[in-house]
Amino acid sequence: MAANGARCEQPQKRTGAKGKQNDSSVRDRRQKEKEDRLSLVVWRRPVTTLHYFLLETLIKLKEWTLKLWQRRGTVFLFLVLCCLVSLAYSSEGAHQQYVQYLERKFLWCAYWVGLGILSSVGLGTGLHTFLLYLGPHIASVTLAAYECGSTDFPEPPYPDQIVCPQGGGVEGSISLLSIMSKVRLEACMWGAGTAIGELPPYFMARAARQSGADPDDEDYEEFEEMLEQAEGAQDFVTRAKLGVQHMVQKVGFFGILACASIPNPLFDLAGITCGHFLVPFWTFFGATLIGKAVIKMHIQKLFVIITFSKHIVEQMVSLIGSVPKLGPSLQKPFSQYLEAQRNKLHHAGGSAPADENWLSWVFEKVVLVMVCYFVISIVHSMAQSYAKRLQQLRHSEEKTK
Repeated sequence: MAANGARCEQPQKRTGAKGKQNDSSVRDRRQKEKEDRLSLVVWRRPVTTLHYFLLETLIKLKEWTLKLWQRRGTVFLFLVLCCLVSLAYSSEGAHQQYVQYLERKFLWCAYWVGLGILSSVGLGTGLHTFLLYLGPHIASVTLAAYECGSTDFPEPPYPDQIVCPQGGGVEGSISLLSIMSKVRLEACMWGAGTAIGELPPYFMARAARQSGADPDDEDYEEFEEMLEQAEGAQDFVTRAKLGVQHMVQKVGFFGILACASIPNPLFDLAGITCGHFLVPFWTFFGATLIGKAVIKMHIQKLFVIITFSKHIVEQMVSLIGSVPKLGPSLQKPFSQYLEAQRNKLHHAGGSAPADENWLSWVFEKVVLVMVCYFVISIVHSMAQSYAKRLQQLRHSEEKTK
């Protein structure tokens, strides 16, 4: 009996060792393939990267065309609606003033929603549109409100150009609430766009869980590995990710709301977690929308307004001037920039003197660099996606042989 038991245990040990060896070889192969995909960047393999990017673009266009054809009824109704809107837009009548008003509001809201989506959609990396667009817009409105003594800027040219109203305002009549009310629409639209940008990870993880298929996404693979190795996690980043995952999974709506209401770089993981555990769509999107478009947006907006309020800015400029040696040289361009903004605001009507200093020049170049980096990251992401398609096709061919 003992001999028979020993003989039975030996094959099991061999099988276990063989299984571990297979797992190790699969893990090594995946790691090698991942490194090969990550090497597809413009500065290492420019020709292959651009070639794969074009091929992936064609595949995506074909997929989207097929999806539109499958929903041709909805597409037809949308085209009919567009024709009706175009007819109302082009025909003369008393309704034109309402049409133009709706057009301005729609384009203004769509602009900020689009910037919010770009900030969080995750095409390789998000474009930091709050720092580049919304933050400077709130700051310029804040500076103008304190300088003009009013938020009733003439419209037009507001918001394309901010000029002080003709009548002026009462000194000290500006409050935080009045400025927050002035920029509430664009801030909430931007927050709603960031909430919409969080949907792709949710839908990807939900579809993968329901179908049982292996999704074509690195973040989801890392999420599954993190769940497998949850007990042995030691580093801070992994523990933080696990904390977000546990909060969303156990607390539900209020856990998602808490994660969405604070600046949280790990919120993509919340979307993947909700999709993986089949959290209802409106629970996830409702909590995300309230957290990002209402709570978080008001916190960020309040921070920018307080930072750029008149007395805070003056204190900051004087503080810069108090820095030994470098202070006066740094204080001068800031003072010139603020003075130019004041002259520009009081120059209602005509063109203000275009006095550029190095601050505005540096900001323009930073915006240009960040936009270029965002575009390049999209190229890299799509090229690496096509490389993964090739690797999966190669594996499927090997299995059929």
